[in-house]
Amino acid sequence: MNAKNTMNTQHMRHIKRAALAAGVGAVLVAGVLVFVPDGDQGPPEPGPEARARAAVGAGSPASLPDVAALIRDREAWLRKNPEDAESWAVLGAAYVERGGLRADTAYYPKAEQALRRSLKVTPGERRNPAATAGLASLANARHDYAAARKWGEAVRKADPARWATYPVLIEAYSGLGDYPAAGKALDKLRALRPDNPRVLSVSSAVYRDRGWREDAAAKADEAFTEAGTTAEKAGALHALAGLAWDRGEPKEALRYYDAALKISRDHHQSLAGRARALAALDRADEAGQDYQAAIAERPLPEYALELGELYESQGLDGDARSQYALLRDRTARARVDGVNEELLLARFESDHGNPRAAVDRLEAEWRRGHRSMQMSDALGWALFKAGEPAKALPYAKRATEQGMRSALFSYHRGEIERALEMDSPARRHLEEALRTNPRFSPLLAPKARAALDALGELPDGGPKDMHGNGEYTPLSPAPSAPSSASSSSSPSSAPSSAAPSVPATPSAVPSASGAPSKPVSTPTPPVSTQSAARN
Repeated sequence: MNAKNTMNTQHMRHIKRAALAAGVGAVLVAGVLVFVPDGDQGPPEPGPEARARAAVGAGSPASLPDVAALIRDREAWLRKNPEDAESWAVLGAAYVERGGLRADTAYYPKAEQALRRSLKVTPGERRNPAATAGLASLANARHDYAAARKWGEAVRKADPARWATYPVLIEAYSGLGDYPAAGKALDKLRALRPDNPRVLSVSSAVYRDRGWREDAAAKADEAFTEAGTTAEKAGALHALAGLAWDRGEPKEALRYYDAALKISRDHHQSLAGRARALAALDRADEAGQDYQAAIAERPLPEYALELGELYESQGLDGDARSQYALLRDRTARARVDGVNEELLLARFESDHGNPRAAVDRLEAEWRRGHRSMQMSDALGWALFKAGEPAKALPYAKRATEQGMRSALFSYHRGEIERALEMDSPARRHLEEALRTNPRFSPLLAPKARAALDALGELPDGGPKDMHGNGEYTPLSPAPSAPSSASSSSSPSSAPSSAAPSVPATPSAVPSASGAPSKPVSTPTPPVSTQSAARN
C-alpha cells in the first residue's frame, strides 16, 4: 500500500470512529429501552450533574448542558447549605468551565467568589485542595500564569499524588515559558495516570510544544480512543486537526475539524479551525461564514482578529475594521473581569495599530515572568515593527529555538534578519516558514513569498558568510529582555527547530522533561508517510 493510500485509510478510520461516536450512543439507548426488563440491572447511568462534576474535577472537557445543570444543582444546594465548602469549590470550578465554554469572562469573578468562600469555610490547601486547585485553574483561564503556578504548587506540595493538579501546573509552566518544569510535571502525571484521556491530551500538547509531532499525534490518537464523552472525543479530533495544520496540510485538518463538528456541533474551536483551513484552501467565502458562526456562538477576540485579517487580505478594509473594533471591545470587557489579554492585544497592535504600544505591553508582561515562546515571538516582532530589529533578534531566536515548529515564528525571524541584512539566515527562515505551512496566514504568507523573492537566489559558490553580516547580541538580564540563563531548554528537552529531534524508534515515547523513559506502545500517528518524512 502506498503512502497516499495509507493516509486515506487512516483518515477514514478516524472519521468513521467519530461518526460512530455520534450514533452508537443513540442506538444503545434505544436498545436498552426495548430489551432491558424491569428490575435492578446495575447502577444507572450518571446524570448531567455527575458527568459535569467528574469532568470538572479532572480538568477534562465537559458539555455546556451538563455544566449548566451542575451549576443549577449546586446553587440550589448552597442556598440551603451555605457552609458546605466542597460544594462551593465545585460551583467555583463549574463557573470557570462555564466561562470558558461560553467565552463569557463574567463568570470568572463569580468563580473567584465561590472558591474563596470555600476556603473561608475550610481553609488550607491540605484540607481543601479542590478550592485551591480551582483558583489555579481560574488563574490559567485569566492568563495569570504566575498566580496559577503559586496555587498549583501549593496543592502539589500538600498532596503530590493528586493527579488532577498536574495538568493545571503544566499549563501554568508553559504560559511562563518554563518548559523543563512542564516536562517534569508531565512525567509525574504520566506515572500517576498513564491511560487517562486527559493525561493523553496533555501529553499531546506538551509534545507539540517540543516539536515532537509524531508523538503528539500518537497521543492525540490514543486520547480519542480512550475518550468516554463526546466532548473528549471532539477535543482529541481538534488536536489532530491542529497538528495537520501545523504541517501545512489544510485538507487533512479540514477532515478532522469536520469530524469533530459531527459529534459536537457547538465545538467552536473546531468551527474556527475549519474556517482557517478553508481560507488556506482558497475558499474564503466559506471561511468567512464559519468565522462569523464561531463568533456568533463564542465571541472570542482571537476569532475577530483572524476574521479581520482574512477580510484585510481580500481588500475588505471596512469589514476588517469592524472585526478589529470587536476585538478591542471584547478584550476591554475581559480586562474588567480580570483576564489578561495583553499578548493578543500586542499582536494586534504590532500589525494593525501602534507597535510601540505593543512593545510596552509585552515588556511589562516579560517583567511579570510571562516568557513563553509565543511571548518571545510577539515581543521580537513588536520591536521589529517599532524599528528596533537588533533588539528584536534575540527574542525571535528564543522563540524559534525552543522546539515548536511554527511557520509564523520562522517568518518573523526571517524578516528581522532580512532587515539586519543577514541574507543567508533570512532566506533560510523564510523558506522554512513556507515549507512548514505555505498558507499559514492569508496576510503574511504572501509577504513571506515576496520577501523571499526580494532576497533572490543564493550567489554562485554559496553564501560568503554562513552566519550573515549581522552581529549576534546576547540576551540581556535586564527586565526588558530575557535572561540568557533561561533563553532555551536543554538540548534533550527542547530540540532546535533547525534540527528537530525524532525518537530513535517509533514506539519510544520520549520523556517530556528530557530524562530517559521506558518505551511504550503507541498506535501509528494519523499522518501520511510523506507527512512524517517532512517532520
